[in-house]
Amino acid sequence: MNKSKRTPQSRLEQVALQQSNRKFIYEPTEKIPVLEVDNYPALGKLVALRFIEWVQENPEGIVSLPVGKTPEHFIKNVIYLLENWQVQEIQNELETYQIDPGKKPKMNQLRFVQAEEFYPINPTQNNSFRYFISKYYNRGFGIDPKKTLLMNAWTTGMPNGLTPADVFPDDIVDLSLRTRYGRTRLERLQKEIIERVDQYCTNYEDKIREMEGIGFYISGIGPDGHISFNVRGSDHYSTTRLTGTNYETQATAATDLGGIEVARNRLVMTIGLSTITYNRNCVGLVMAAGEDHAGVIKDSIENAPSNLYPATALQKLKNSRFYLTRGAASLLVERRFEDVTRMDPVPDNEIDRIVIDLGLDFNKKLVDLEKSDFETVRSSKWILKTTKKSALDLSLEVRDRIETKINKGIAPLENHVFMHTAPHHDDIMLGYWAYIIHLVRSPKNVHHFNYMTSGFNAVTNAYAKRLLVNLQKFIKNPHFVDMMSEGYFDPDNEIGRNRDIYQYLDGVAAHSRTTKQEGEARRLLRNLMKIFDEDNLSQLTNRISEMILYFDSQYPGKKDLPYIQQLKGMIREWEADLLWGYLGFNSSNVHHLRLGFYGGGMFGSTIDRVRDVEPVLNLARTIQPTVVTVAYDPEGSGPSTHYKVLQTLAQALHIYQEETGRKDIQVWGYRNVWFRFHPSESDVMVPVSLNSMAVLENAFDNCFGSQREASFPSHELDGPFSRLSQRIMVEQYHQVKTSLGREYFNESTHPRLRATHGMVYLKTLSVDEFYEKAYELRKSTENVKSDQNANIIPPKV
Repeated sequence: MNKSKRTPQSRLEQVALQQSNRKFIYEPTEKIPVLEVDNYPALGKLVALRFIEWVQENPEGIVSLPVGKTPEHFIKNVIYLLENWQVQEIQNELETYQIDPGKKPKMNQLRFVQAEEFYPINPTQNNSFRYFISKYYNRGFGIDPKKTLLMNAWTTGMPNGLTPADVFPDDIVDLSLRTRYGRTRLERLQKEIIERVDQYCTNYEDKIREMEGIGFYISGIGPDGHISFNVRGSDHYSTTRLTGTNYETQATAATDLGGIEVARNRLVMTIGLSTITYNRNCVGLVMAAGEDHAGVIKDSIENAPSNLYPATALQKLKNSRFYLTRGAASLLVERRFEDVTRMDPVPDNEIDRIVIDLGLDFNKKLVDLEKSDFETVRSSKWILKTTKKSALDLSLEVRDRIETKINKGIAPLENHVFMHTAPHHDDIMLGYWAYIIHLVRSPKNVHHFNYMTSGFNAVTNAYAKRLLVNLQKFIKNPHFVDMMSEGYFDPDNEIGRNRDIYQYLDGVAAHSRTTKQEGEARRLLRNLMKIFDEDNLSQLTNRISEMILYFDSQYPGKKDLPYIQQLKGMIREWEADLLWGYLGFNSSNVHHLRLGFYGGGMFGSTIDRVRDVEPVLNLARTIQPTVVTVAYDPEGSGPSTHYKVLQTLAQALHIYQEETGRKDIQVWGYRNVWFRFHPSESDVMVPVSLNSMAVLENAFDNCFGSQREASFPSHELDGPFSRLSQRIMVEQYHQVKTSLGREYFNESTHPRLRATHGMVYLKTLSVDEFYEKAYELRKSTENVKSDQNANIIPPKV
């Protein structure tokens, strides 16, 4: 490896490296240098500072910057720095990172290259990457549009008067036409257009090379390891091209495009891997946050160049870097071992992690691990040495701690008031449904299910239209007319709201589609009366027709009008009401807060004390909980809604605890299809039976109609989230069963243990512990100016 790769190439990197207390690269295992920060917001700050530093040194340089949700904090930080350059605290910050505060970069001198785009897509759509570039990089950063090389994924190759909508029905572009004759006149036209687009891509590549290539490139990394749209398997000599994608990439793009149904058919234009590396002096940065990226990060950094790992192509660049959070870097073996050797003493949870992983690697029960097994891995060999304990003693201690966690998971809990919270309407169910169905059996417990956002982004136009069409069948039914006159549909009629639920669930019990559809229609009519403040059936019928036309005319993924967002949010709320009706709870136990930070834009808004924290605080004052649950992501690396709910809840509980002086409140952190706990991180393990799994799948399928077809799926599974949740529970059970041995479950005297086929992991904290973790994360992000009224200081990396 070129020695220049072993030393930071910029003054900022030298400062950041010193702060990280790491080496720049751990050779020979690592092939590309890494800079680590604590969390996602700090990652965006570091990338922003490095960009500013490079622009100062290359004022007319050629840049290619990321699109989508990954660069949120990068973009916010750059804009904040540019707008507040003369503020003394900013000047001091710049000096700290050895960036010249007297040399404000001029973004309008840069040249910009678009790296990727969906095909076909109208550039005026707000979910096109061209629109994103115009909004955030041209208008936000001030990069001159005339110096911006953009991909035309709409009119390229089109005959006059035609658009891709005319030529490619349903946006389906058949690339097999490259190698076969068109069978129809339309196919022959499609073939000609594909050939013209291919030539356009070649010309685009030529333009980049005529500029001597990209000088500063930033990319996120996909679940399959893709950078730009160079998916797993891409040739390292690839150039700009029109190409298909894989399932992982389609699932990731589903939110932008309005559903996996659209994403499956959409092709992409992308610069190639050799486009990125053409200029050997290019600064190539990959930024990634969160443990869910750790596997692909390890593959990309520790492997020799391989088509299976597209980012390994960056090894050609002496200035390539990975900027990572601790979680994203957590599987890099040299860094992991270094962490262990710095612990004195090594804490129990780290010993648990090392020994459990060792047992899983050897597929052995913990008590069967031998000294020779421990000596095969440096970290386990290290804890043998530092603890001065035998392999058996260490294994027994870890086994006992796991058994203690399981005993907590099966111990009955009573006399508690539960404040279950969720960012989205299926999070609680997917996270720990199997535990709840045991907790609700005692009448001495009180449960409140609290949904922080309206969740409208998860409802497709097609599904909303389907419900409206169903309502058209019922609205003029004499029975509906009679109920209207009786006041049944009054939006504030709680008895009527509960009857909607009972009607639908009666249909579930009877396997009656008609009964379920009537329940759906009742609730939808009630919601429309609320939205439009209208009780005239004729006027409401007209409104329904208008909305059906609206959904027919909107492109998937377009930001909806406010009242449409409200409607879609109410659809999600109805689904949650149904879920808890399964367990006998009615509307008085289910609370929908619709916090204002949740929006339909790319990044949403920041948390507001009055708008967001106060409603949660008032809810806590009313409920007076002893247990509060939270979707727990201490790096802030997952969906931004999860992070904002965590912060809102932490602030509300902190104030509530100060007001009441209570110290008895427990916080339970749960994770679901977006995150995983390692067994060592959990302190409660809940056994899950096949019965619990069956109820989970049945309830999800019947209650979450908007999610039944998995329009916004995980990249891990092409199917509904309930199926992925079950798979995770089974994987977690495998971890525990391997550690303890199958006889621990199969031969147990406890029926719940004998019935175990899955496992749910939870982590408990005090309010003070929870608030401290949230506060440290908040300090790194909410100092970023995200709107004109925010007057706050940027965070330190």
